[in-house]
Amino acid sequence: MQSLLTSLLLVAACSKAAANPPFAGPDGGAAGACLGGPLLSSLGKSNLLMGASMSDQTAAAAAFDARYLYLSGGIFDGAGPCASCASGCASKGHTCANSGGGCAWWGCYQYDQDPPGKYSRDFVAGAKARGEIPHFTYYQILQASGVSEGAPEVRQAANDAAFMSRYFADFRFFLQQIGTGQALIQVEPDFWGYAEQLGSDPHQLSAAVASANAPDCSAEENSVAGLGRCYLAMVRKYAPNAKVGLHGSAWAPGIDALLNKDSSVDIAGEARKLGAFLKAVGADRGDFVTVDASDRDAGFYAASGRQTFWDPQNQTLPHFHQAFTWAGALAVSLQLPVIFWQVPVGNAAQGNQADHWKDNRVDYFFAHTDELVASHVAGAFFGAGARGQTTPESDGGNLIAKMRVYAAAPRAICP
Repeated sequence: MQSLLTSLLLVAACSKAAANPPFAGPDGGAAGACLGGPLLSSLGKSNLLMGASMSDQTAAAAAFDARYLYLSGGIFDGAGPCASCASGCASKGHTCANSGGGCAWWGCYQYDQDPPGKYSRDFVAGAKARGEIPHFTYYQILQASGVSEGAPEVRQAANDAAFMSRYFADFRFFLQQIGTGQALIQVEPDFWGYAEQLGSDPHQLSAAVASANAPDCSAEENSVAGLGRCYLAMVRKYAPNAKVGLHGSAWAPGIDALLNKDSSVDIAGEARKLGAFLKAVGADRGDFVTVDASDRDAGFYAASGRQTFWDPQNQTLPHFHQAFTWAGALAVSLQLPVIFWQVPVGNAAQGNQADHWKDNRVDYFFAHTDELVASHVAGAFFGAGARGQTTPESDGGNLIAKMRVYAAAPRAICP
């Protein structure tokens, strides 16, 4: 009987291993270098960072490592930042005074008697008080320019010297609000992906850089490559203690590596193609690279017939091991750690309706932190990519519960 029981247990163990094979990382665990170490050390951390886009109440409910915020919607109408939100300030023709209903400029997302920029300064101060790292996603080219999403952002908006001059002034003002404070900054997600789709050499893609921002970037070329380098130079100049990263879109080289269903595709090779483009725009001079798992909950897409779930058993593509292999290969190609950003918040208990969509990434990420670390991931930040998606406030408390357990025994990046 004991022999039979032992045999049955061995068969069960082997079956479980086959159903969810171990993950050794993009290089079989042989990369050696702990790519996230320098970033985390500079932030006073040593563990895999877990954060979210969330309300104050959610942030206070668990010991999150980071909190992120979008700065998007529009910039000021004048040549430079407004001196007052209450008078003489407008965005897209709408007054920024509270009496007029407010405006699209993030610099006045507060009481109009407070000085411009207080919104972002308060975000930094609040995060610091809770022991969190503030993370900003600066996403302005699309909405501030008014062009259509995609190629027009690169061909039209980025080449409009008058617009780019105002845009750089806004970015400069944003960085000055951080000053010597600590923060993570992600610059223009998806823009680099749309640029790569127009050409694999960003030096050949024109953009108004030196011609629009002589004070900061006169030495940079007027190209998409010069634009990436200009962002990094401005961060180092105006917010020297901030850490900056560009965004890697998995679909940029032509195949969406995170939704790929073809086992013959060289996923690491696709990551290296993206890495080569991002190197050409200076991304490897940053401190990290951001990637996103999806812009919507998988249940939301399933309702319209689109399959975006990743198989948690890692048997059927697309699955988590494919995503982590791709992310890790991108990290190795740039020699930078990865931050998974805007990871969908849904879970299996949701009912697949507005604000309550199913997904499995929160549960998998928290249950497999070893796989994240093996992929050179330094952080995972959860949040909705659009209105109507599941949020940390509508997920039934799942993210908070997972975070409380994780905070009691966080995963070291460089053990």
